[in-house]
Amino acid sequence: MSAGPSLRERQENALRARAERGALLVVDVQRSFADPEFLAEYGLSRRELASLAGAVEQCALAVTRAREAGIPVVWVELESAPDSHWRASSWLNLGDPAAPLLNAPCVSGTAGAEWFALSPEPEEIRIVKRRYSGFAGTPLAAKLREAGVEWVSVAGLTTECCVAATAFDAFQHDFSVVVLSDATAAYSADLHDSALTALGLNAGLVMSTDEVAHRLGVATKTVYRLIDRGELRAFRIGRVIRLKSGDVEAYEASCEIRPGSLGHLHLP
Repeated sequence: MSAGPSLRERQENALRARAERGALLVVDVQRSFADPEFLAEYGLSRRELASLAGAVEQCALAVTRAREAGIPVVWVELESAPDSHWRASSWLNLGDPAAPLLNAPCVSGTAGAEWFALSPEPEEIRIVKRRYSGFAGTPLAAKLREAGVEWVSVAGLTTECCVAATAFDAFQHDFSVVVLSDATAAYSADLHDSALTALGLNAGLVMSTDEVAHRLGVATKTVYRLIDRGELRAFRIGRVIRLKSGDVEAYEASCEIRPGSLGHLHLP
């Protein structure tokens, strides 16, 4: 007797069935956190900087895929306000809740607050936050619900801090959560890995950008949009859509779809 699908399979199937209800949250990929010119004081090694750069590249890929599939991209950005004092942060960093926190990251109106290597489109939602979580004191939950979103993928920086805070709060606001393991990074591999472990235990699924594209229906949704726009030619045989091989090869070569993963699509 078959044991039936595993919990992981049931979780993925539930998200795949609601592929059109997903959104991508891009968290804090800003110069203060991502630009090597702003990170000298952290003393990061070449390997750590390379890991950070790789995560930023995967964030950009996740954004491209989401836009191509018609999935909302929501930009969550820190702006430290010079006239607003976060007493708890001063206590944590300086031992004195009344002390001013100098050299705060992403100060409003400065270069540190700018997006790094990727940026929002004019029509995309932007959420300015003052704390770690994109939900703390912001309209993010309401904006997601207005857009009909039921689950989110989370990408950005840093894994153990603002990504984790945002992902946990998304879960507590009743959104299903996927954390993109290769589109997030911390300033050490151990921090990144331990944060992903905690998130996988208590908040949602931990998946790569490729896994989200190919196992949660994002790639399939993209293909249907490209067919509708005439950018992929297809013909139907029964319940199967077959794609013209030349178009498939050209599209796969763009790195949007893993080579060999297309060819036909089963209709629901």
